[in-house]
Amino acid sequence: MKFKPHAYQSYCINRLLVDPALGLFLDMGLGKTVITLTAINDLKYNRFAISKVLIIAPKKVAEATWAKEAAKWDHLHMLRVIPVLGTLAKRVRALNTPADIYVINRENVQWLVEYYRNAWPFDTVIVDEFSSFKNHQAKRFKSLTWVRKHITRFIGLTGTPAPNGLLDLWAQVFLLDEGKRLEKFITHYREKYFEQNYDGFGYELKPGSAEAIQQKIADICVSMKAEDYLELPECISITVPVILDPKTRKAYEELERKMILEVNPETVIDVTSAAALSNKLLQLCNGALYDEDRGVHEIHQCKIEAFMELVEGLNGKPALVYYNFKHDLVRIKKALSGTSLRLRELRTPQDETDWNAGKVDILLAHPASAAYGLNLQDGGNHEIWFGLNWSLELYQQANKRLHRQGQTQKVIIHHLVVEGGRDEDVMSALVDKGATQETLMQSLKARIEKVREGLA
Repeated sequence: MKFKPHAYQSYCINRLLVDPALGLFLDMGLGKTVITLTAINDLKYNRFAISKVLIIAPKKVAEATWAKEAAKWDHLHMLRVIPVLGTLAKRVRALNTPADIYVINRENVQWLVEYYRNAWPFDTVIVDEFSSFKNHQAKRFKSLTWVRKHITRFIGLTGTPAPNGLLDLWAQVFLLDEGKRLEKFITHYREKYFEQNYDGFGYELKPGSAEAIQQKIADICVSMKAEDYLELPECISITVPVILDPKTRKAYEELERKMILEVNPETVIDVTSAAALSNKLLQLCNGALYDEDRGVHEIHQCKIEAFMELVEGLNGKPALVYYNFKHDLVRIKKALSGTSLRLRELRTPQDETDWNAGKVDILLAHPASAAYGLNLQDGGNHEIWFGLNWSLELYQQANKRLHRQGQTQKVIIHHLVVEGGRDEDVMSALVDKGATQETLMQSLKARIEKVREGLA
């Protein structure tokens, strides 16, 4: 296929050719992969400016996306792309196979750094989904900082550089410039641009800090939104209300009350306990609960029934279905087992290929495993969220698996939401783009107070 870059793509390619370090904060669907590969091809075979390239990516993206993209375009036919995955022996063999680009999953970054130590061979490093390196305490971040001095070109790719706020930017920008723009240490960055919340948990920006931070990194980061550059088909979001029958509603409310009342009113709810309680309430909305031994107890089938009705209403049109918990997956598969629909879990590159080829009717995926890099737009235009979660980043990224460049149909996203349940809190936060840790805490506190007021 012949590549005819849009004007914004040509601009990004030129920046990659000129700048030794660059954050490409491009929205989903703008073609980050082909932009980057085009620049690599030029730098290696026309300018002789680089020799060996490492791409760090989410596992499923590392398996096939980069190699497929290189094979797709005529001008990239010279690029040899090798995935560095699997067992130790397979990884070592891959590293010793001649290639231009080596693609490794981010979980193996620490291993790779320790494997090479001071003999680090990659002069160019690209981090796909750069926001996965936002944690300055993570081993993958620390490992990269150890070899950063051996890297002459560093590229960070993401559509959501700061999903939970501008604190997330520090580690990513540090990898780009080694602390030149946003301070050498995160403590100094926090002190300069942030102040603690009134309750002592978390940080909020000082007045004018957002503008100051953006100005500091403007020369090293390119930020573009899809709506400014692409004419994509319309994306419609639909909330499908799940109504619990009176008997189930009573059981649901009793269980929710029991869970909430287990929280000691004298104890300040911390993030960990809030997340655990919120997860239980979301499980309850979906219709089943884990016990302490990970046994599954089905509470109701209301959401499963609503899901089956929705699938039936699609009249054979394929659907990408996102679940939240493993017991969701088991129960959905059981419900669909009596139909003639072609069911598949998204696990391998072949599943992606078969979906795009029209060989799959229902593709089941967890948003954490399907949120990044996968091109699923050829297989259908319907998404169903069976179970929601609090990650705005995963939600937005997962939705863009269908609503991206190449999609020819109107994309319809269906959300199964239990009326009066925790689902509504999450859905409201996602719609307002405020699904943050702070929102989770505040909405949970409001729900706890409501239950306790009802007992007063």
